[in-house]
Amino acid sequence: MALEVTKRERETSQSLVRRFSKRVKQSGLLIRARKKKYKQRKKSRQLKNRAALRREEKRKEYQRMKKLGLKR
Repeated sequence: MALEVTKRERETSQSLVRRFSKRVKQSGLLIRARKKKYKQRKKSRQLKNRAALRREEKRKEYQRMKKLGLKR
C-alpha cells in the first residue's frame, strides 16, 4: 500500500512533510513495518504446556488466597 501526497498550491514543504507523516501514522504502515523487523520464534509444545500449568497454578493460588481473605 503506497501513500501518495501531492503538494498543494501555495503549500510549504514543511507542511507537506507534516501532512505526509500524519498520513503514515494514520495508515499504520510504520507499526506493521516495525513488527516485521524482528521474526519471533514459535513457542515449542513443551513451553506452551509449562506456561499453561503455571497459569493454572497461579489461578488456584489466587482463588485460595481470596477465600482466606488475603487478596482483595
